[in-house]
Amino acid sequence: MAGRRPAEALAYTTEVARHGEQWGYRRVWVAEHHNMPAIASSSPAVLIAHLAAATSTIRVGSGGVMLPNHAPLVVAEQFGMLASLHAGRIDLGVGRAPGTDQRTALALRRTPEGLSAENFPAEFAELVRMLAGDPARLTAVPTPEQLPEIWLLGSSGFSAQLAGQLGLPFSFAHHFAAANTQPALELYRRSFRSSQWLDQPYTMVAVNAICADTDERAEALARPGQLSFLRLRQGRPIALPSVEEAAAYEFSDIEWEFVTQRRVGQALGSPATVREQLRGLLARTGADELMLTNQVYDIKDRLRSYELIAELADRR
Repeated sequence: MAGRRPAEALAYTTEVARHGEQWGYRRVWVAEHHNMPAIASSSPAVLIAHLAAATSTIRVGSGGVMLPNHAPLVVAEQFGMLASLHAGRIDLGVGRAPGTDQRTALALRRTPEGLSAENFPAEFAELVRMLAGDPARLTAVPTPEQLPEIWLLGSSGFSAQLAGQLGLPFSFAHHFAAANTQPALELYRRSFRSSQWLDQPYTMVAVNAICADTDERAEALARPGQLSFLRLRQGRPIALPSVEEAAAYEFSDIEWEFVTQRRVGQALGSPATVREQLRGLLARTGADELMLTNQVYDIKDRLRSYELIAELADRR
């Protein structure tokens, strides 16, 4: 965030986890990004350990660990350790995108072969076997008594189909790939095979959601995230601007068209507006869970958004 230090952003994340637990949220996940000065989440396992220690009941996990950046054994050891420290509260969400640029991805894995998406199914299967203690494989130590929940993350049909074939829960990135949501979930359900993890398909949809006391206030709170995402797609990433800075920016016609397209599928507005938007999303997708995400500059506004949506769930 513009004008804020990384330590402040991490402290804000801790407050979101603590308040989310009080308001009845089931999980809080953190992402993995590298070489992005405006995002302080480069080490999900470390941040998960901190958030789990700062809370007591909410599940804490990765949304997700980007496997091309890591050796499977390292991830298995990290999450075996986390699940041993916080039994029954750890989620391991895994994705196949590097979450960074090619140069940084190469620095993380050090070999070009490690960057290939073709390696992902085999490496993911190896990770699961190591974590589960397959006697035919190298076993990650510590081996937890209760394994973390293992999720496959995706924004396309590739991960949807793989998750179905492996019988794992699937989380779809609706917040930046809304047009693909329903086809991917349908493919996942068609591909699903029961496993030691699940008897039936289980889906989560991640949605960008900003709720405020009025539609107008929610629109103002959304504008910094819109400008930040625009700059990212233009190859000119910036720190999240303040509401005032974003309000002063004049979008060109082409830029506003991009912003408008991205708004499709988001939940944005007053409690009444957001309630209908989330109801519609659940009806269209049949999702078992919604994962809420947003880019709101001020921590008070961000917490208020999550509190209002929690109240909607209470009144469901």
